Amino acid sequence: MEFGPQAAVIANPASHHLEVAVSLARVGVHLLVEKPISHNSRGVAELIDICDASELILMTGYNLRHLASLRRFRDYLRAGRIGRVISVRAEVGQFLPSWRPGTDYRQSVSARADLGGGVLLELSHDIDYLLWMFGDVEWVNATLHRGGSLEINVDDIAHLMIGFAPMGTAAPVIAALSMDFVRHDWTRTCTAIGEAGSIRWDGVEGSVEVFDRDGVSWEPLFKESNERDTTFIAEWREFVRCIETGDRPTVSGHDGLAALRVVEAAWRSSEGGSVVQCGAPGS
Repeated sequence: MEFGPQAAVIANPASHHLEVAVSLARVGVHLLVEKPISHNSRGVAELIDICDASELILMTGYNLRHLASLRRFRDYLRAGRIGRVISVRAEVGQFLPSWRPGTDYRQSVSARADLGGGVLLELSHDIDYLLWMFGDVEWVNATLHRGGSLEINVDDIAHLMIGFAPMGTAAPVIAALSMDFVRHDWTRTCTAIGEAGSIRWDGVEGSVEVFDRDGVSWEPLFKESNERDTTFIAEWREFVRCIETGDRPTVSGHDGLAALRVVEAAWRSSEGGSVVQCGAPGS
């Protein structure tokens, strides 16, 4: 009997995502592609076009968007809880050898350039959620390097300055994002600094706190108990629902491509020592 799947999850190494995804899309298969959608942007627009032409769901697996604490953080920002956002500080880091106990981390996807590893691609969740919150990126200024002693052939530390496109008459938001494979204290935070105070999200603790303009300390706004599998289950349920209804997924192929364009701009910026303009969204 001929095998004719309706949907597929692409979870092989990022450098091989497209060769499988494009073949499946050409025969009408809906796709959930694990992040990053590929190891670079070449061919991603073609995959998006194939899926759009056949009305297929193409979802990128940035599951952090399903975290209740991150969603609440975004809601507070959009509701103007701290007024106009002026500046953003984001940080993510975890010691790479601790990610998958019992395995040789040096042979993992995360540690190998040929499989699409490196700190920017592996931790691109944090690029994606910044885009989700603050919109299109205009420019990137980055420094990447191998600062640890991990015996890997990819960058393990990245520092990015990201300039977002202006929204209306407001001044553009600038975000500082630090990412690494070397710190032993697992960290994932984002602080938005506004005209009326600051809001801080802690993705490890599942908390959101505010420091109001006239405040004297951080005050809790939200707290959840983080369950590792919760976001993956929510992501899968949304994928199935989108197939049934035709709705656009929370994280589309276009979103996956937008994150890759920031990654590529960071690579070019670090290599050239200059500010790099980011590619147009969806192009």
